[in-house]
Amino acid sequence: MPERTAAITPTRLCFAAAHVVLHEGYRDLGHRLDQPSSSAAIRAHLDWDATMRLRSWLSSHGFGIAEAMDTAQRFVLGWESAQELIARTGALHLPHGFCAGAGTDHLGSVNSPQDLIDGVAHQCAQIAEHDGIPVILPMSFLARTNASANDYVAVYRGILERTAGPLFLHWLGPMFLPELDGYFPGDSLPRILALDRQKVRGIKISMLDAKLEVRLRRELLPHDQIVLTGDDFHFSRLILGGDPEREPLPVAARVERYTTIGAHRVALGDFSHALLGVLDAIAEPAGRALQALSRGDSARFADLMGPCEQLSRHVFCAPTQHYKAGLAFLNYLAGRQPNPMLIRREDLARDADHYRRAAELAVRCGALADTPEVTARLQNFLAEPRA
Repeated sequence: MPERTAAITPTRLCFAAAHVVLHEGYRDLGHRLDQPSSSAAIRAHLDWDATMRLRSWLSSHGFGIAEAMDTAQRFVLGWESAQELIARTGALHLPHGFCAGAGTDHLGSVNSPQDLIDGVAHQCAQIAEHDGIPVILPMSFLARTNASANDYVAVYRGILERTAGPLFLHWLGPMFLPELDGYFPGDSLPRILALDRQKVRGIKISMLDAKLEVRLRRELLPHDQIVLTGDDFHFSRLILGGDPEREPLPVAARVERYTTIGAHRVALGDFSHALLGVLDAIAEPAGRALQALSRGDSARFADLMGPCEQLSRHVFCAPTQHYKAGLAFLNYLAGRQPNPMLIRREDLARDADHYRRAAELAVRCGALADTPEVTARLQNFLAEPRA
């Protein structure tokens, strides 16, 4: 029998971080990871229609959109394109809303903490103008200059004084961006989270450290702040809640109460919510799993999410920063975009065996149908030169 698809009140707030799609002509530019490429040239080859269709597809499976984040290659995309992504996503009026990364990439350079404050506050206002929730992206300037814990607190305080909220913080680990090693030094993070709990409603954490995440969410729970897991290795148990190391798989942690974050009524308890790049590729089975969880069916959630997590571990294998290649590839195989290319041809950073295995795991978890069309696309892809 088909699974129930009726609307169910969700018990987890989940945003899917979505990538951008490129026109076929981008292939001829010769962009590579080791060669500079201008944001204007990239912008000219963005396939806006396919990019927006992908966001609508993700929304149709129950997810909010995390826009202009690392999954969209935000750090090389440029603010002009990111700003248009935010505006276009806002104009879709998606039923589950969206959040978006706020940084300083509209500035020519950042030379002082005040530049950080002014720049991030400006982008937060732009995002809020389109009804999105700002996510304050990590500020590389702080890491590069070995800023102290007090320096971090001062910068984030200055940003909060200039923004209305709600907003989220973002903690991105060095496995995704090496220059962020040592971000949030000392006691800076708890101090920042406590600056204004009505504005800072939580944090998106991508440290791939389940113990750290559980400790943090338990510290935030009494304050009605949440953790959005960005852990693409352990998300199944983190979303389920409780102790992620306990065997056998525990039942879902109970909902203790609710809070409001923007337009969202958000359940609170000893569990993580989510902002995940892998949802870009596993929206169908993950959406069914989250519906099962909201019905109280922890076993069905685990059955569906376990194979999804196996796929995610492969897509995010080292070097982890190239995970986006697997996401674009799987959407291409599924027919949701015309090619698997990424900005600066990051798709060339993975080999044929990696892609072949990704396809196998995607079929196994229900994220990809085993059809003649999919097989033909896979064969054509593997036949192309990878140089």
